[in-house]
Amino acid sequence: MTDTGGFARRCLIVLAIAVVALVFYQMINLLLLIFAAATIASIFSAARVGITRLTGLRGGAALAVAVLAVIGVLAGVFTMFGTQIAREMDTIRERFPAALSSAQAQLQAWGVEAESIRRLIDQGAGDVSAIVSRAGGYALSAGSGVADFLLVVVGAIFLAAQPDIYRRGLVLMVPKSHEALTAQALDDTGHALQGWLRGQLLSMLAVSLLTFTGLWLLGVPAALGLALIAGLLDFIPFVGPIIAAVPAIILAFLVGPSTALWTLGLYLLVQQIQGNILQPLVQRYAVDVPPAVLLFAVAGAGVLFGFLGILLSAPLTVVAFVLVQRLYIQGALGKDIKVVTEPTTL
Repeated sequence: MTDTGGFARRCLIVLAIAVVALVFYQMINLLLLIFAAATIASIFSAARVGITRLTGLRGGAALAVAVLAVIGVLAGVFTMFGTQIAREMDTIRERFPAALSSAQAQLQAWGVEAESIRRLIDQGAGDVSAIVSRAGGYALSAGSGVADFLLVVVGAIFLAAQPDIYRRGLVLMVPKSHEALTAQALDDTGHALQGWLRGQLLSMLAVSLLTFTGLWLLGVPAALGLALIAGLLDFIPFVGPIIAAVPAIILAFLVGPSTALWTLGLYLLVQQIQGNILQPLVQRYAVDVPPAVLLFAVAGAGVLFGFLGILLSAPLTVVAFVLVQRLYIQGALGKDIKVVTEPTTL
């Protein structure tokens, strides 16, 4: 009788785990939106710290000023460059077919006539055109539309306003013997995420400026729009820079094949600077995630969660890497390692 009861209990446990897993699977988009809100909340929190240091304001007043400052900076950028960026995005979309024809003609002149290569170019052109034409929609859509975007922003404000409440709630959900370790793990992830975001924003700005300068000097059409694409896609490791380079190289064929080769060299140079100078700076202020781990994390996030997963793959990997270090390597295995650098400012 006891064995029967134990077997039934184990079956119920397995069933409960399966149900919880199914619920989490059905809610995966919501969970990703929550993580996106937490990521933006880290930006607001970092801005609030800066406002407190500059003005002496604290609490809700400092957060309100920080949120308005972040929104104001974004609004100012779009006010100054929005019309030019929109015009150059239209230029990219309108001139891309002619540029693609020029690229194909040049490839044929170089003796590259394999049908498979031409199909690859056509497929790539379709993908890039689709990305460019839907760029505005992606910027406002993290799932089902503007409602999700507003949910993320408002949720980020709530999270940044009272982070201790949510931290304490998560700590209370674990056994008392693990509360201290869980609290430390949450602090570590917050420090790592803020540091990574600071470094990544600096990297994106530098990539945009370097790319614009190079494309402008080479005379490539829509240099500002292409530089903006390069900077934004730098947020996605490995995959983003490759996608950003494709339309620039193809549009450079409108100027000439030599310009296209110089454009390819420019993007390679910028990526060398990003990988050897900017990326170590990002890791200095966050956590040193091995490149192979990040590469496969991007691929896995894309397969499991689609575009939103790819977009959040880097911060998700940073958080997961820190949690594994603190909870498993230190907590479970008892090995002493440095998990994350203490928070600092650039």
